[in-house]
Amino acid sequence: MRRLYSNFAGGWPGVGLILMRLVAGVALLYIAGATLRSSPPIPIAIVSLLLVSGGFLLAAGLCTPIVGMLVALIETLKFLTISSDRLLYLLLATVGAALAMLGPGQWSVDARLFGWKRIEPTPRKR
Repeated sequence: MRRLYSNFAGGWPGVGLILMRLVAGVALLYIAGATLRSSPPIPIAIVSLLLVSGGFLLAAGLCTPIVGMLVALIETLKFLTISSDRLLYLLLATVGAALAMLGPGQWSVDARLFGWKRIEPTPRKR
């Protein structure tokens, strides 16, 4: 699992990653939630449910590389097929791909589950 993550950046880069995750997650929740409230056809509802769950997972920082690539793929397809809000779809696709490549950052569930662990050896008794 560790190979999915480039690093778990801390400091200012970590703050930047958490801001990216939160903004993208909230935007996905808002847009996909609004789509679901309008009672769309079944295929659009399924995609919207995927994006709502992706928004929650991105905001929490759980399975970030996988969810980021899924969001990037869905938003790229929306960019290519839907004529309205194209810049929004392009922005969300770019942020999803960037999060997939950069990793979730130090302040995420992924960092707690799969981050670098420090193992202290126990001293030998004589």
